[in-house]
Amino acid sequence: QVQLVESGGGLVQAGGSLRLSCTASGTIFSLNAMGWYRQVPGKQREWIASISTSGIITYPDSVKGRITISRDNAKNTVYLEMNSLKPEDTAVYYCRSLSSGYWGQGTQVTVSP
Repeated sequence: QVQLVESGGGLVQAGGSLRLSCTASGTIFSLNAMGWYRQVPGKQREWIASISTSGIITYPDSVKGRITISRDNAKNTVYLEMNSLKPEDTAVYYCRSLSSGYWGQGTQVTVSP
């Protein structure tokens, strides 16, 4: 069974940075395309980044320039680096295996004004 565990969330001031990690187990990580999503209470989960097995990266325009996704297949981990954080970035951030459909449990990011 695939397990995805996010970490790295927390409280940060506006303008700050965070790096989230998502470590996978129960799968051959290098064969998984991976994605990051976020969700604000009462709103739909929003896709914010993805990286293919070959390293092709895509972002929606809404976050392009402030977010960087990367992966380390040797560590079975995908990262999300976020810069110039804004209060509206406050959300629960989830990683997902796009290949298998499994989700992590999420990590809370709170950006204070």
